[in-house]
Amino acid sequence: MEFLILGFLTGLSLILAIGAQNIFVIEQGLKKQFVLLVCLICSFSDLILIFFGIFVFHFFNQFFNLYIELTLNILLIFFLIYFIYTKIKSLKTNLSFDSRITDTSKKKIILKTLGFTYLNPHVYSDTVFFLGNFTKNFLLEEKVYFGIGASIASFIFFFLLGYSSNYLSIYAQNKNTWKYINIFIIIFMSLLTIYIFKETLYFL
Repeated sequence: MEFLILGFLTGLSLILAIGAQNIFVIEQGLKKQFVLLVCLICSFSDLILIFFGIFVFHFFNQFFNLYIELTLNILLIFFLIYFIYTKIKSLKTNLSFDSRITDTSKKKIILKTLGFTYLNPHVYSDTVFFLGNFTKNFLLEEKVYFGIGASIASFIFFFLLGYSSNYLSIYAQNKNTWKYINIFIIIFMSLLTIYIFKETLYFL
């Protein structure tokens, strides 16, 4: 159960970072255009990429030697430090959303959503590299629970974002809201960095 909760909190910390994809979901919610479709594509894409990352590291784990594992841990620490740095920089974030209704087809929305999802390099660094690398030493059952927890966080987040856009957009444009969200992310990710750093010391 603790790995389910850990996966949920870790996934939530990663996905709370506002980017083009999340802004697009909010805007579609404000326009009330294909909201269910957009939320489903984003959520299931995250689920696929999360488990892809977890199982890539699981099945290739047998090929990892001490030096490869040490290198991956060091890269993970640098990734987390950079991630925390970007959160510190974005403490003053102010956002604006385009709520104007525009005529568009379902096909265009699908392509747009897929583009915002799969053409975003941060999606792969967050799901495939970070989550996969983070769970590489977990037992298989622990990996599954962790992946389920992270996926639940994505589903809840995207559907909340899409269907509560009218309400959330008011708060999302308030810099104090993002200040508190980013402080939570910075603290949680800092704790993960310390944990991984301590694990890395065992290799030295």
